[in-house]
Amino acid sequence: MKTNTTKTAALAVLAALAVGYAGYRWGLVQGHGAAGAPGATMAPGGAAAGSGPTTARGSAGEAAGPAATAAPQAASGTASGAGSAAAPGAPLKAGDVDPATGRRVLYWHDPMVPGKRFDRPGKSPFMDMQLVPVYADADADSGTVGISPRVQQNLGVRTAQAVLGTLDRSLEVPGAIAWNERDVAVVTARTGGFVERLHVRAPLEPVTRGQPLVEIYAPEWVAAQEEFLAVRRMQGAGTGALADAARQRMLLAGMTDEQVRAVEAAGSVQPRFTLRAPIAGVIGELAVREGMTLMPGAMLFRINGLASVWVNAEVPEARAALLRVGAPVRASTPSLPERVFKGRVAAVLPDVNPVTRTIKARVEIANPGGALAPGMFASVDLMPPGVAKRLLVPSEAVIPTGERKLVILALDGGRFKPVPVQTGEEAGGMTEIRAGLSEGQKVVVSGQFLLDSEASLRASAERMGDAPGAPATPGAADKTAAAPATPVHRAEGVVVDIDAQSALIRHGAITTAGMGAMTMEFGAPSAGMPKNVKKGDPVAFAFTITTQGEFRLQSIEVRK
Repeated sequence: MKTNTTKTAALAVLAALAVGYAGYRWGLVQGHGAAGAPGATMAPGGAAAGSGPTTARGSAGEAAGPAATAAPQAASGTASGAGSAAAPGAPLKAGDVDPATGRRVLYWHDPMVPGKRFDRPGKSPFMDMQLVPVYADADADSGTVGISPRVQQNLGVRTAQAVLGTLDRSLEVPGAIAWNERDVAVVTARTGGFVERLHVRAPLEPVTRGQPLVEIYAPEWVAAQEEFLAVRRMQGAGTGALADAARQRMLLAGMTDEQVRAVEAAGSVQPRFTLRAPIAGVIGELAVREGMTLMPGAMLFRINGLASVWVNAEVPEARAALLRVGAPVRASTPSLPERVFKGRVAAVLPDVNPVTRTIKARVEIANPGGALAPGMFASVDLMPPGVAKRLLVPSEAVIPTGERKLVILALDGGRFKPVPVQTGEEAGGMTEIRAGLSEGQKVVVSGQFLLDSEASLRASAERMGDAPGAPATPGAADKTAAAPATPVHRAEGVVVDIDAQSALIRHGAITTAGMGAMTMEFGAPSAGMPKNVKKGDPVAFAFTITTQGEFRLQSIEVRK
């Protein structure tokens, strides 16, 4: 009996120990869960706030206490600590101070869909890009945009300085070499006769100045020569005047002074005469053969000089205004790549090729040694680099808007501002800035379209007449003075998509807001989105533009 009692007591003790150990383990699990719950306030030692030493008997109750109060404490801390720096390693959220810029973040948004706001950073659900933060002091400088260095890197924003430099105005165009039509000589028959001997027998044969070309028998000159020689043999007064008249008759018959002197020197009739090349060059045209009968004035040879040639350069119509007659040029050919031929612009022909939209510039180039031949292709540098220094920026930094041109100016502290500029010439990837910038200022050369879009939306309210001090965040209206009424714009369109927060509407041009025809998103009215408006409905709507560039519906109804 006593043995059974002892066994029963031992079993009771073991059961009590088992129940106590199970309670102890359960208390530890609950305590760790409360300490690791999101938003739990951690003490410097790392334990959950309000927890003391844990025992098997009180572990469940003591662990539950901090877990129950952790969430309210975190919520109240977030509300009261708006504008405080984020904890080291903790992700940023709306209201925190960005440690990279030292400025308080209001919210994040996608510059391409500015109506949607996000309370944390991340990737945009609309575009393949990171969300951009909007800071509390964003309205301090109208028309500017502030972006943290991290976001600048994600967007690929690059800048370059405006520098004084020489604009490479060179224009390299193709051209074809042709004869210089100003260096041409024509040899003709000055009298009727017969071709007895031909010294040059093929076209394009080179000749030198004074080289014999053809021998001609001229019977019409024989009578004039005999009369001249007969007068010279006469004796008596007045024979000198008769000799002069006879000499003049030979000249009128077509004989040259050289040929007349040859008759006087020989003292006999010279029925055959040799015609010689008046210039050096090549026979461009050969129109005579041995035995031919010649008529007075017939063309026998056409000689093209090779001292200089023409290059007919095809210049784009848009660059033709930069050409100047007499401007120096350089040319090279594939056959002689090591040689550079110099010349000048002889003429800009008033004729536009309707197919290539090019204007022909006639360039005269020296041809030493006759190395250039008509028909060759040439590369012509029509405009050597200038010497005057100008203010230059990369051409990709200039944003043409139709009415004006802008650049995005990079300011200190990660701020950017669009600035209108007056541009000049453009060449070699650089654009001349005549007004709007100064040397040393930095401009954005990559990602500037996103920045310009954001800056335009920021300044839209000011352009429309909004007060510059309008509240920047919801709920701030009760802390500021009442602003003047925001303009209300009215339009019609078709609903592309709609939900309780916004409506995507395809509309035409809205002149009062300075907007063209497009499809864009509008925030829901303050009273909420009407239930009867569905996707695809034609609607008439009214909206305003906030100081943050948000498009907010005031009313929307289905058109009947």
